[in-house]
Amino acid sequence: MQQKQSGFTLIELVVVIVILGILSAIALPRFISLQDEASTAAAQGVAAALSSASAINYAARQANSAKAGTLALNTTTACTAAGGLLVGGLPTGYSVTADADCEAAGPGNAASCTITGENSATATAQIVCSD
Repeated sequence: MQQKQSGFTLIELVVVIVILGILSAIALPRFISLQDEASTAAAQGVAAALSSASAINYAARQANSAKAGTLALNTTTACTAAGGLLVGGLPTGYSVTADADCEAAGPGNAASCTITGENSATATAQIVCSD
């Protein structure tokens, strides 16, 4: 009687390894570039949160004559001061630099600030200047 052997031949194994090599060569660069896109999206999220917080701060200052609990954003350091509007401040590893200051823009107008985050990803926030 003949004994039947089971398993894969060497040619089948080599073909599978070649196919996996081709797939990994195509798919791996796509996953690596996702880290840069994620860093950019995170910086844009922080910039949007900062823009929204400054708009709410401006509205609260206009509605409240005592201006209690609001932050005055009316100097050349308004961009860095605006980080205090976020609960907990700016995330670790993020920095804010002013593109245009509030003194030049005037109350009720927007000053541009650049948010720099991880992997040097940048985004622009519009800070509403107050009086």
